[in-house]
Parts: sequence; C-alpha cells; structure tokens
Amino acid sequence: MIGKISGRLDWKGTEQVLIDCRGVGYIVYVNDRTMIGLPPVGEFCALYTDLLVREDLLQLFGFPTMLDREWHKLLMTVQGVGAKASMAMLGALGTDGVARAITLGDARAVQSAPGVGPKLAQRVILELKSKAPSIMAMGAKLTVTAAAHDDVIEPMTPMVAKKPVKVDESASRRATFAADALSALVNLGYGHGDAAQAVATVAGELAEADTATLIRASLKLLAPR
Repeated sequence: MIGKISGRLDWKGTEQVLIDCRGVGYIVYVNDRTMIGLPPVGEFCALYTDLLVREDLLQLFGFPTMLDREWHKLLMTVQGVGAKASMAMLGALGTDGVARAITLGDARAVQSAPGVGPKLAQRVILELKSKAPSIMAMGAKLTVTAAAHDDVIEPMTPMVAKKPVKVDESASRRATFAADALSALVNLGYGHGDAAQAVATVAGELAEADTATLIRASLKLLAPR
C-alpha cells in the first residue's frame, strides 16, 4: 500500500500530476481543489495517497491531508460511488462541505458534484449518515498537510497502563457523544463557545442522543435564521 508520495512535481495535467520520487515518476490523480493547492512545476510537493487496485490497472489518488483521504475511502463504501465520483464530490464541496451535507441530509449539495445524480446523492446521505460523525470527530487530528520531507514524522509516545476506575457507563457514554459532537462542529468551522452551547442545549433536551443526533440538532440551532 502506497500511503504517501513525496518528491518533485514534474508535470500537471487536467486531473493528474506526475511526481518524481528519486528518479521514479508516479502518476497521481487529484481533484480540482488539490490541484489548485499544489506548487508550480519543478518544486517539491507531497500528497497522501490511496491505491486503487483493479485486474488490469493500478491507480494512485492523491490528497493534501489524511482527512481528505479518509473521506475518499468512506465515500467509496457507498454502493455506486467509485473513485471518480468520490473525487468529484470532494473537489466540489471539500471535506467540510461533504460533512455538512451528510449531516443535514442535503442531497442537493452532494448532487452539485459533476456526474453525481439525485439517486446517488440520496444514497450517499442515507448510507453515511451514521458513519460520518466518526471521521468528523477526528477531523482536527487528520488535517495535517502532507510534507515533502520525512523529518515531520513524530515519534509515538508509549501508553502507560492505568488501573481501571468504575464509572457510570451511561454518563460516560453521553459525555463521549457530546465531546465528539463538539469536536465535529469545531472542525466544521463553528466557534468553540457557540458550538459548546448548542451541544449542551441539545444534550439537555435529548438525554439519549448519540453523536450523529447531537450534531444534526446542534447544526439546526447554529444555522442562521
């Protein structure tokens, strides 16, 4: 599995680029947003990648952040969504736009991507409604931009085992849902204070709400009147 490409940008096409990695050139497919963010030809660049394996073809798809790559992989779990459709959605809406559309059930926004019809857009909303919050909650951890040098890799900090402590599982679960919902809203661009107030309000009204429910209800409160 090729997870990252780092090297000199040798060529730019309409939907693909050629990156020279120590004498080996890799063709990497990118969407419009990623293409715009790349440096001029001749300069160094780096992209996180996802390798698509077919019987007669290997294709690399490139992304500026791990968040983009994870959304690409999630979108492709939807029946009928291939790499081209996934790249089109991310190119048209970006990760924030895709997350917001799925959370609010806005199929028209998804349909705005080239080649995505109403039935496929609705399927994306329905199939990812419960899966999207997990990636949204991790957004801040996955938005680091790929770097062209290897010295950005940070060493892992070993985890120290702790003695288990008895907790109220129900309260702990609700707190986790609220924290994940707050993180997702902040990653969508809302201020921490406003997001926290919205989540607290919804959590108080819907005691058994899970993360996805909290996000949807909070977005309704935060939406401009």
